[in-house]
Amino acid sequence: MLSIYGPPGGNYCDRISRRGFLHIGGLAAGAATLGMADVLRAESRSSHKAVINIFLAGGPPHQDMWDLKPDAPSEIRGEFEPISTNVSGIQICEVFPQMAKIMDRCAIIRSIVGASGGHDAWQCMTGWTPRELQFLGGRPSVGAVATKVQGAVDPSVPAFVGLAEKTQHVPWSDPGSSGFLGPAYACFRPEGAGLADMVLDGISPERLNDRQRLLTSFDRMRSELDASGMMDGVDTYTQQAFNVLTSSKLLEALDLSKEDPKVRTRYGDGKPYKFQYDGAPTVNEQLLIARRLVEAGVRCVTLSYGRWDSHGQNFDLVRDHGSKLDQCLSALIEDLDVRGMLDDVTVIAWGEFGRTPKINESAGRDHWPNVSCAIMAGGGMRTGQVIGATNRLGEFAQERPVHFQEVIATLYHNLGIDPGSKPIVDQAGRPQPLVEYNAIAELI
Repeated sequence: MLSIYGPPGGNYCDRISRRGFLHIGGLAAGAATLGMADVLRAESRSSHKAVINIFLAGGPPHQDMWDLKPDAPSEIRGEFEPISTNVSGIQICEVFPQMAKIMDRCAIIRSIVGASGGHDAWQCMTGWTPRELQFLGGRPSVGAVATKVQGAVDPSVPAFVGLAEKTQHVPWSDPGSSGFLGPAYACFRPEGAGLADMVLDGISPERLNDRQRLLTSFDRMRSELDASGMMDGVDTYTQQAFNVLTSSKLLEALDLSKEDPKVRTRYGDGKPYKFQYDGAPTVNEQLLIARRLVEAGVRCVTLSYGRWDSHGQNFDLVRDHGSKLDQCLSALIEDLDVRGMLDDVTVIAWGEFGRTPKINESAGRDHWPNVSCAIMAGGGMRTGQVIGATNRLGEFAQERPVHFQEVIATLYHNLGIDPGSKPIVDQAGRPQPLVEYNAIAELI
């Protein structure tokens, strides 16, 4: 958290102590918690493409969601029946009736491969395994790259926001790392305590703007930090920190009390929270906040939805999590469509791996990194189709295997970033590719 102090001793005429302070940036730029000035970049753009990346932490069961196997033996196919969608020939699980109605606006990938097997969000945020360039901080996530390459749409709104709530299993609440790009490109995290720090506690924007000596406080902060690269761009971004503080745009986007009650009802709240354990709750309203943030100018929003690690009670979990996801995900896609935003905003929901074809003795499915699924919508993609296929038992990708990096490359493409363009440079001065695969040709 950044504290800005005035000179010692005395009081201002408004009775605010000169040793009083403003908290700027409890919303935190990753581990550095340097504040808004180190997160934001300003770069005018004529268009605003965005990504909403919904991480289904724990490994959702592909064969109980988007890739049912009704002809498999009972110990494989499980309890669910497939239902038809509004696209001929595409069937999905019965717990997703609302998604079935809008399948023409979605694309299902049934053959994702390349999972490292780790219980974390890293590959869903970067496309790479956590081991890649680990000694430099790892590969940067899509949101960090968008911040670096494209900058902010609006100087008072961060380009990259992470909504993932803290989880007991910490890797499930990873909103996407800035990796070797450093903390200046980390995500903005509007957590409860930090959100309060955006209130100026009796100091009006006018007084803030009049106090030029606050700039001296920034200078003092700069001189006290080390030379690890964390201070890159502070001079450029100081004004942008004031822009965030004196603008209501970000706070309004986060304030659901300003939303139409009918819209909030359509999304639902995801309560009661069940099967959470050490994972994330099913907060449906985070998808609505994500839409509001994109409207405000955010380029990349990430969130963690539910806890899908179903070693036991798999079918009860999917009935709970799946029906709630059905409500909020379909609401998000329809909402974006009604507002004319769907072609510009890519929505994806996926997890770190799939689950075992064979049901275990606890009515659960175990880890299965061999293959997994994703559902995507918007982004100007060619939707209303299924890409890839697994074999009859859902064991492996039988047709058109799609690597994690192909999905990430597609997100970059939809943001307007050419994944095969000039590489970004790491801390050692070496050019690094964003990904090593091309975008999914069937979608673009």
